[in-house]
This record gives sequence, structure tokens and C-alpha cells, in this order.
Amino acid sequence: MSSTESAAAVASDGDDRRRELLQVFAKASVKSLLDAGVTAIPSIFQHPPDSLADIAPPASSTDAAAATASVIPVVDLSCARREDVVAQVRHAAGTVGFFQVVNHGVPAELMAGVLAGVRRFNEGPAEAKRALYTRDARCKVRFNSHFDLFQSTAANWRDTLSCDMAPDSPPPEELPEAVRTVMMEYCNAVTKLALWVFELLSESLGLASGHLRDMGCAESLTVLSHYYPPCPEPHLTLGTSTTPTPPSSPSPCRTAWAACRCSSIAATVAGDGWTSLPCQAL
Repeated sequence: MSSTESAAAVASDGDDRRRELLQVFAKASVKSLLDAGVTAIPSIFQHPPDSLADIAPPASSTDAAAATASVIPVVDLSCARREDVVAQVRHAAGTVGFFQVVNHGVPAELMAGVLAGVRRFNEGPAEAKRALYTRDARCKVRFNSHFDLFQSTAANWRDTLSCDMAPDSPPPEELPEAVRTVMMEYCNAVTKLALWVFELLSESLGLASGHLRDMGCAESLTVLSHYYPPCPEPHLTLGTSTTPTPPSSPSPCRTAWAACRCSSIAATVAGDGWTSLPCQAL
């Protein structure tokens, strides 16, 4: 059965036979649901009402900018004095534990290029995606929808291309052609940034600058490229309910998030409730 046929089967099955739906969807993608003409999301994507109740509605650009400034610390890596940057990192890590970096040295055109490549892959031929569709953590390049589909309460409305790029990167020919070159360049740039941030974190703890690096914190790198197709019933589901860690990887020492074309994300800090933040602010 092709992914489009699988998607059509999911869309046409209106009862709550969750297991059957999961089995059918296991080889399909969210994008293929739209390609099959779905106008209502299947039941496996419908999250419990209590998990959606406290999600903040999209904020206006003014409100979101103010929320970003008050919730997420900004660390300017171009500060002339290194001790000033270390102080910013110490404050951010000690209060919120999550921060935005600006003037980080990763070219804007490179970030735009990798996002464009991911979009081309997801909107390209189904055959190219089907060849990579797996939940086998031993594969370094995987395409699927919701890697823990059979364990979670509800599936998220997204497709994900997962690439284990370090310590042992896959052969270039295993990467989708749409992202092959730009992904390698992007990972090199992000790894340099990660090493820089680990130095600052080490110094903010009063340790030698290479302490976290020598612990191996920058040795592994998995790139999760999420694609969020338009959703016909967005009030019933989520694109990402948590920041997932693929089973092939240990708990990450750091998570770097690159902005996409989503209008906003919802973030919560120290249990203070959800705040809607624009992607462009991050």
C-alpha cells in the first residue's frame, strides 16, 4: 500500500479503533494526509482537552516581543569583553535555563538554506520520503511522523527528518538530496557554536573553559527537522507537545532551536504558564 493509499484509509476510517489506525498510519506521513484530501484530523491526532486547555493563543507582535524580552534572556556573543558574555550566560542559565543567542556567527543564509532544503524534501516526491521511512534507531537517517507513535497518548501533527550527524556522520549519499550539502555545512557551523557556548557555560560555573568539551558534551549531534503541514483542525492537536529525544541518542547536553515559518511557539518557564512567542523573535 502506498503512503497516499494509507493516508486515505486513515482519513476514511471514522471509528476509534486506535490500534488499527496506528498500524495504517505507521507507513504514512502527515503531509500525505493532506495530499489525500483530508478535511478533518484522524482521532489518533486529537489530544485530550486538558492538554490543550492552557495553551496560550497566538500573541500580537507587540505582546510577543514584550513576552520574549521578559521570559527568554538574550545573550549577545559579540560583546567586546568576554567576562560580560560569561555574566550573561551565568544569569540566563541560573534563572531560566534557556536563552537566545544573537551575533552567533552562523550565517543567516545558511540557516535559511537548511530550512528551505527541509521544505523541499517534505514537499517533494513521496518516493524519496518513503525510502527513508523507518523507526529503526540504528539508521542514521530516518523519516517518520512522531517517532514514539505507538507509545504516546496522541500523535503530533508533524513529519520529522532525523539525521544523526555526530560522532559518526552518515555517508553523504544517505542524506536526502534536498538537504545533502547544506546539512553538512549547517552542522559544522552549529558544532562550532556549541563549542563556544560550552566554553562560556564552563566559565560561568567557575571551571576551565574546556571542561564541558572535555566531558564529551559536544561529541554527538542529531538534527531533528520538523515539518508542520497546514492543519484543518489546529484547535484539536499539537505540532510538538514536548522536545523529543530520539531513542538513538542520549539525553542532549544542549538543544539548539532554529526558527521556521511557524507564526509562534508556546513556551513555559518555571511553571508560570504558557506564553506565545513569535518564531522570528527566537
